Amino acid sequence: MNSILNTFSPLSKDLYNEYRGQVMVEALATQKVLVIGAGGLGCEILKTLALSGIKEIHVIDLDTIDLTNLNRQFLFRMKDVGKYKAEVAAEFIMKRIPTCKVIPYTKKIQEFPISFYQEFPVIIAGLDNVEARRWINRVVIQMVQRDENDKVIDDTRHYLIDGGTEGLNGQARVISPFETACYECTLSQLPKQLQYQMCTIASTPRLPEHCIAYAYEILWSKEQPNVKLDKDNFEHMNWIYQKALERSKQFNIDGVTYKLTLGVVKNIIPAVASTNALIASICTVECFKILTGNGSQLNNYIQWYGQNHQTGVGINVIQQERLEECTECSIQTLEILVKRTDKLSVLLTQLPPDIELCSKGQTLITNNIRRKQGFDHILEKTFQELIDEQLIDEKTALKAFDKNKTINVRINYE
Repeated sequence: MNSILNTFSPLSKDLYNEYRGQVMVEALATQKVLVIGAGGLGCEILKTLALSGIKEIHVIDLDTIDLTNLNRQFLFRMKDVGKYKAEVAAEFIMKRIPTCKVIPYTKKIQEFPISFYQEFPVIIAGLDNVEARRWINRVVIQMVQRDENDKVIDDTRHYLIDGGTEGLNGQARVISPFETACYECTLSQLPKQLQYQMCTIASTPRLPEHCIAYAYEILWSKEQPNVKLDKDNFEHMNWIYQKALERSKQFNIDGVTYKLTLGVVKNIIPAVASTNALIASICTVECFKILTGNGSQLNNYIQWYGQNHQTGVGINVIQQERLEECTECSIQTLEILVKRTDKLSVLLTQLPPDIELCSKGQTLITNNIRRKQGFDHILEKTFQELIDEQLIDEKTALKAFDKNKTINVRINYE
């Protein structure tokens, strides 16, 4: 591209760059993006997407705005405390950028059907917990369809961009199902959660965290047996803090503060606005690359060190490898022989008991608890009826999911 451009006159180069820029603007204007999370990172992502030409953004967040959010979640004001983050963020952006349509949702991500997620070529996640990341990772894998030769149909591949921050450090990754490592592939690389031995907490505390954990884990249930601890209640948290402070004085331990108490009890991860902005910009740039085809996407994990005692400030890109034993993206293929006159329920005898069987992104069979909600009539249909009604394709494999593995179910007809 650059070698060809160098043969142009300066005027031709300007015209070419203007044309290419216009094509990119038009490409962005016709796409829509889903953002999961409207917290510190999500606010930055929403703002950057809107300012960069995306005309339709959907955002999911069921949390409400807390006073402690206002120092870094800049789309919110004091008057917004108690309101839904997604709704306030959408209103703020559309007021400032009228050409951008932002549609908010205040439900759990698990409550949306897979057909909802199929509307978005790119999903950007600014989540704060592992389980939600694992769930949306499974969704983007589940949406991928394969042809009769078991090859991925590219048009059915949806990208997941995952960002996260902790203090002055952050990370972003691009997950392209069956091309890159998925989130499940890298679970073993997550830092272990800090835990304290109960014997240490109760007998020989050495750290301020031990004193706080003692008040939280032991004293509250002992002295407040009929009261459920509310971690967002100031009186409850102050009680924990005061008890921890008393214990720290008994053992000559310094460092117990109310802020640290909140951090230990609520497992608060420190958040810094500048780190959120940097990681959000990386996530947004990767989104643009995918939507416009202008530039190669991140391959596939980037780390930002705003504070590192060994290396100092820096940035590092890692190519994470797919895990052969991954329970999500290393799919097992199961060949099943049936008659066209057999009912779909025949598969229940050949698949794990608690299973979710999907075709074209729609659930055909689900587990025993949810089956009562209207899946029985599907089980009574024959394979030929399912083909005639276009609920399944004759040559395309179905997908079966349970909590332990993913199975590619290929149906062969006698």
